[in-house]
Amino acid sequence: MDRSKHEYLTSPPNLTGMPPGVPYIIGNEAAERFSYYGMKSVLTVFMAHYILNQSGVLAPMSSNEAYMYTHYFVFGVYFLPILGAIIADGLLGKYWTILSLSLVYCLGNLTLACMATSWGVAIGQRTMLAIGLFLICLGAGGIKPCVSANVGDQFGESNKHLLSKMFGWFYFSINAGSFISSILCPWLLANPKYGPGWAFGIPGIAMVIATLFFWGGRKKMVHVPPAGITSFFGRETFSKEGLLTLGRIAMVYVFILVFWALWGMSNGAEWTLQAEKMNLHWMGMDLIAAQVQTANPILILIFIPLVNYVIYPAINKVFALTPLRKIGIGLFITALSFVVIVMIQGWIDAGQKPSINWQLLAYVILTLGEAMVSITGLEFSYTQAPNTMKSSVMALWLLTVASGELFVGLVNKWILGAGAAHKINDYQYFTFFTWLMFGAVVVFTIVACFYKGRTYLQSQLTLDEVATEPILHGGTPS
Repeated sequence: MDRSKHEYLTSPPNLTGMPPGVPYIIGNEAAERFSYYGMKSVLTVFMAHYILNQSGVLAPMSSNEAYMYTHYFVFGVYFLPILGAIIADGLLGKYWTILSLSLVYCLGNLTLACMATSWGVAIGQRTMLAIGLFLICLGAGGIKPCVSANVGDQFGESNKHLLSKMFGWFYFSINAGSFISSILCPWLLANPKYGPGWAFGIPGIAMVIATLFFWGGRKKMVHVPPAGITSFFGRETFSKEGLLTLGRIAMVYVFILVFWALWGMSNGAEWTLQAEKMNLHWMGMDLIAAQVQTANPILILIFIPLVNYVIYPAINKVFALTPLRKIGIGLFITALSFVVIVMIQGWIDAGQKPSINWQLLAYVILTLGEAMVSITGLEFSYTQAPNTMKSSVMALWLLTVASGELFVGLVNKWILGAGAAHKINDYQYFTFFTWLMFGAVVVFTIVACFYKGRTYLQSQLTLDEVATEPILHGGTPS
C-alpha cells in the first residue's frame, strides 16, 4: 500500500477532459462482462443437458436442480460485493482489490474450461463446476463494487461535468460485452465441433484479457488509498455522518429496488412466457420466445448515446436535470412499459394472439427507463458516497438488484403457496406490479423534494494534503 502511494497518483489530476485511466477501466469492464454473461448464458443449459459423471457418461441435472444452482450462484455474485467493499475500502484499495480478485476470477474460469478434459471428467464435472463457480463468485462479486467506484475516482472537481457521460459509456461497455457473448457462447456449446470446452474457455480468455488490460493502465489510473480497516469500521461507516449518509441513500434505493424487480421480470420467465402466447413472426422470421429478451441489450446500446446527447440536453432546456429527477422520470417510464404488458395480457386472456411487436414496444419503453434509472443510479451512488466509502455504497447498490429479484420471488411464492382464494391470474399479476411502480413514482417524487444530499468527489490535492484531509467532510451540496 505504501508502494502505491509513491508510484501512482493518489488523487485525480487537474484536467478538464476525460482522465487517461478511463479507457483502460471501460475496456476491462467490457471484457469482464463478456466473460461473465457468456459463462452465465450456458451455465444452466450445461447442467441440464451436457454434464457428465466420472465415468464419462451423460448425467444431467433436472431442470429444477439446474435452476436452483444458477440462482445460488447469482445470489453469491450479488452478495459478495460486501466482502469486496471491505477489502477495497478498508485494506487494499480499489485497484489492488480488483487486480488480485481478477486473478481468482481467471482461475475459476480455467476450472470450468477444464471440465471437458479427461482429467476434469475423472475428478468429476460436478466437483469442478462447484469449485469454478465458487472462485468466479468470489472474483466477480468481489470486484463488482470496486470497478464502478474506481472509474469515478478518476474524476475531480475540474472534470466532474463528464461524470454522467462516463457512467453512460461504462454501462454501454457492460451491455456490449454481454450482448456479444450471450449470442456466441450458446452457439459454441450447441455446436458439436466446439462444445463445453470452448463455451467456457472463451469467457476465460476474455477474463484474462480484461485483467491484462486493467494491469496495463495501472500508471494511467488514480489509486485512492484505503482508509484502513480500523478506521473503516469505526469513525466512518458507523459515525453519525456515515450512518446519516447511508440512511439518505437507502431512501432512494428502496424505489430503485422496485425498478429492478420489474426489470428482472422482463429478463426472466414472466415476459418470455407471455411471448410464447403471442404471434412470434417478425420481419419474415419466426422467433423463439426466449430470443425476444435480447432486444434489451441491443436497445440499451442505442439509448445510451441518445439519452446523453439528445434527450437530456432537450429536457435541460425546459428544466434543470438532477440525478434524482432523471431517476424519477425513468421510474415513470418503467411503469408505462408495464401498461403495455397488461394490455397484451388482456388481449391474450380474450383469446387473441397479438403480434410480438407489442412486447417489443414494451422493451423499448422499459429500456429507455433503464437508461435513466440504472446509469444515473451508478452516478448517484458514487457521488453521494463519502470518499472512503465508495466501494461500500456500490455494494449496497448491487444489493438492490438482488433484493428486487428476491421480492419478485417472494410474491411468486405467496401466489403459489397461498390458498385458492388468494391466487391471482396473469392479468392481475402484471396489474399489481404496474400499480406498484406508479405508486413508487409518486412517493419517490415526494421523497426527492426533501432529499438533502452532498456530493463527494476525490480531492485534487497534493499527497501531503490528501493525508490530512478530513475523512467524511468536504462534500458540496448537490
